[in-house]
Amino acid sequence: MKQRFGILFPLILGTFMAGIDSSIVNVSLPTMSTQFGVGLDAIEWVIVAYMLGFCVFMPLTSWLKEQIGFYALYLISLSIFTFGSLLCAISVSLPELIAARAIQSFGGGAITPTAMAILTLVFPPEERGKVMGWWSLGSIAGPAIGPTLGGTLTNLYGWPSIFYINLPIGILTIGIAAYTLRFLKTSARQPARFDAGGFGLFTVFIILFQYAIAVLPDKGFASLAVWIPFVVSIIAIVVFIRRSLPNPHALFNLHIFRHRIYTYCILITSVRSVAIFGGLFLLPFLLQGQLGFSEIASGLLILPFSAVMALVTPIAGSLSDKFGPRRLIVVGLVLVAISMVQLSLLNTPDLFPIIAAMVVRGFGIGLLVSTITAAAMSAVLPEEVTQASAMFSLIQQLSGTIGIAFSGLLQQYIMRYYTDGKGYTETVAHHYGIQDTFFIAAVLVVATLPFALKLPHFVKRPVK
Repeated sequence: MKQRFGILFPLILGTFMAGIDSSIVNVSLPTMSTQFGVGLDAIEWVIVAYMLGFCVFMPLTSWLKEQIGFYALYLISLSIFTFGSLLCAISVSLPELIAARAIQSFGGGAITPTAMAILTLVFPPEERGKVMGWWSLGSIAGPAIGPTLGGTLTNLYGWPSIFYINLPIGILTIGIAAYTLRFLKTSARQPARFDAGGFGLFTVFIILFQYAIAVLPDKGFASLAVWIPFVVSIIAIVVFIRRSLPNPHALFNLHIFRHRIYTYCILITSVRSVAIFGGLFLLPFLLQGQLGFSEIASGLLILPFSAVMALVTPIAGSLSDKFGPRRLIVVGLVLVAISMVQLSLLNTPDLFPIIAAMVVRGFGIGLLVSTITAAAMSAVLPEEVTQASAMFSLIQQLSGTIGIAFSGLLQQYIMRYYTDGKGYTETVAHHYGIQDTFFIAAVLVVATLPFALKLPHFVKRPVK
């Protein structure tokens, strides 16, 4: 047990550190926006750059694992992430901060899939739900506690402090991992050719697709500045898929999608991430806008969500081992959708409805994360685990990036409808735009229920 905890602890700590930076910035965005003198469409790149870097680097995880092994890959990833955090903290302009966030994400992009793959390979299937539950506590507690910690630090010490906090955590994690994960030095490697063409096509798709979404609110649907990058991105991903399917050395083994249960888990996770990440992006603007809460107050209001999710996540992992994932996933999706509707109805700074929404949200996400992750990893062959974990994390992050972009896009279009069509003030229209976007997110979450109901009660490892 002691040895297993020694393996699990640095993986939880590293994933927690990477996860916390995906949300700690959110509460500080209004402050950054004011300091740098930019609007919501520009400041969103502080988050989007981090998530894009995740998506660009994550496909390299499987190939790098075969070249240098899990041990070196995990330590190098932690080191790059910690160094990137320092660069973020000392940035003096928005372009500098966005560039530093990209560097930071290159390390963070490998931490989560590497940790997931290590756990899946080290622990037997009968313990995987419980282990994934405890590990998911780190992967979810990070994003969950981020807004509360970010609001407090920003209020007391300014926004650079939200990045300085990573330095002692990063150094501690590197030290522990270097000692407890030494056994991974002997893990088998099979050096393979690098699919440079596939990596280039995939990178073009991610960057141009995101750029097209980002400029859409300003340029409009009829603009060539939107359509050219969008069309090129679609061509790039189609060519990527066509050349990857018959290629044994492709960047991604797309044949993992032949596993029906894994594909269902990916679909549920992608739509869920669009809704949840978009909601996390808009939540501080909802609380700090017309509702009038400060950074520290809005951070504290999100604390019940963090606490409930931290309590439910490991329990859900154990329940998944005993009763299967399907029921937990269905209930989790319903609760997340209900919380989105609750947030869409907030019009006054009354504490009870806000806290109630956070508690329901915490229960829902707590039931979802470890159960769906364990189900997805149990649905593929052992030799496909590294690829499957990288793909799972990649799609989750890419979906989150799209969720943030579309949430900002929807909010701006809805806001214009209320200002131009209804004659509301900009402040009121901004608030209504956020509310309506939360409701649309709830509809998206409900749309994944048919896929969840197709999951078996228990997921068994497939055979060749």
